[in-house]
Amino acid sequence: MLKLLVSRAARVSTSRNHNGFAAFSFSRCVHSLQFATVEAEEISGSKPAEVLNLVQGKWVGSSKWNTIVDPLNGDSFINIAEVDETGIQPFVESLSSCPKHGVHNPFKAPERYLMYGDISTKAAHMLSLPKISDFFTRLIQRVSPKSYQQAFGEVYVTQKFLENFCGDQVRFLARSFAVPGNHLGQQSHGFRWPYGPVAIITPFNFPLEIPVLQLMGALYMGNKPVLKVDSKVSIVMEQMLRLLHSCGLPVEDVDFINSDGKTMNKLLLEANPRMTLFTGSSRVAEKLAVDLKGRVKLEDAGFDWKILGPDVHQEDYIAWVCDQDAYACSGQKCSAQSLLFMHENWSKTSLLSKLKDLAERRKLTDLTIGPVLTVTTDSMLEHVNKLLEIPGSKLLFGGRPLEDHSIPSIYGAIKPTAVYVPLEEIMKDKNFELVTKEIFGPFQVITDYKNSELPVVLDALERMHNHLTAAVVSNDPLFLQEVIGKSVNGTTYAGLRARTTGAPQNHWFGPAGDARGAGIGTPEAIKLVWSCHREVIYDYGPVPKNWEIPPST
Repeated sequence: MLKLLVSRAARVSTSRNHNGFAAFSFSRCVHSLQFATVEAEEISGSKPAEVLNLVQGKWVGSSKWNTIVDPLNGDSFINIAEVDETGIQPFVESLSSCPKHGVHNPFKAPERYLMYGDISTKAAHMLSLPKISDFFTRLIQRVSPKSYQQAFGEVYVTQKFLENFCGDQVRFLARSFAVPGNHLGQQSHGFRWPYGPVAIITPFNFPLEIPVLQLMGALYMGNKPVLKVDSKVSIVMEQMLRLLHSCGLPVEDVDFINSDGKTMNKLLLEANPRMTLFTGSSRVAEKLAVDLKGRVKLEDAGFDWKILGPDVHQEDYIAWVCDQDAYACSGQKCSAQSLLFMHENWSKTSLLSKLKDLAERRKLTDLTIGPVLTVTTDSMLEHVNKLLEIPGSKLLFGGRPLEDHSIPSIYGAIKPTAVYVPLEEIMKDKNFELVTKEIFGPFQVITDYKNSELPVVLDALERMHNHLTAAVVSNDPLFLQEVIGKSVNGTTYAGLRARTTGAPQNHWFGPAGDARGAGIGTPEAIKLVWSCHREVIYDYGPVPKNWEIPPST
């Protein structure tokens, strides 16, 4: 089923993205994908792939191998060379070999800024080639099943990000400034300074985009990172590292480890990286913040809301965006729409019936709905049932397991689901925590509100704990002003076309309201996460004529 799906979609993608230059390079150089060690379509229980570790410039195996099961049929299809607590010493030594002032900085090895501009140029070109973009798209689908277009979007964003940092753009990230001093010969200069040894921990849901963008940001600023990607999907990043090596990335610049959480935690405590970037669950994020004494940047869970304002426009379009926000990638986006507030004017339209129709056209055969990798079917349905015990709540659609599939029971498989809960019930203390619990799957809560209840809606936003993405769907400037001015979310879309999902390379994506919050993708995000400020005050003199030692002060 998957082979048929991706081969058909690949033909569409290739015809859409094939330009003359790409076709020329494609035919001459890339037919064999010399960097790759796997074929995405051939990975199976009968022909499992292997994933290695990279440390001190060498690809290495392990005495222990962990088996990953195919999320579509349960076959053991990837073998991971997993490092346990007894095997972390080479990684500790590798990180410890990097000084606090980094591998490069504005005063040390500045030619490396240019080197990374060149690496980005070559890697961006490689990902633009149809056969390579298709390879990574299909590899993503194998381990984190989503539609071809959703997986291809990840490759596209990664390619565009790399294009953004070609040529001189890497050194521009380290741009400094100078301020005149108090006397002749004195100037203060502000520099962006690396942390040196750092760690990156990324989740399963975006196996290429999140680790590449954070990894390259760390490298651009002069850090030495150890990268851990969720083992379920780490094969994608292993292959991307091999591509980057073919583009000139020095093999000793990045370490790559496969391990469980306990082992990684021990590595962090022993290697003591100066900064750790964590993208994932709030529970783990809070533990790391304590264990690492605050030396973290976090992009953790997102219970993301959307508010439909009083002005009703473009029902079909708004319904489609709501469906995409809630159910694309089977709801496994940290930016997925979790709670939809509808103004009463929208309640009078056919929006909900259109949303139901759109959700019900999703099917497993094209992976527009698919396995949920962190929440079981029983857990999701149990949550639905608890919500339905709230007075006035009702099941709008879904609420049933997927049918006719071979998804293993360790994963979840339910139809796209929405539960209506009255606003007044949501706000009750006994219900609020339940209603705002993030379910990392194809599930959302929907409610409605009157004009007079907008302050109640704003109070609900204030009471939430995670402030990642949000959408305010309205072209009423006064309404937008009211909601944006009294909310926090770090990536907020506003206007008729507002959405909650979407992390392109052209704007900041990350939470707000938390001093530990991390961003991704933009120059501002890279500088915030992967560098700190250093001030150098030059004071050359001259000492004033006839200067004498003054009295003690």
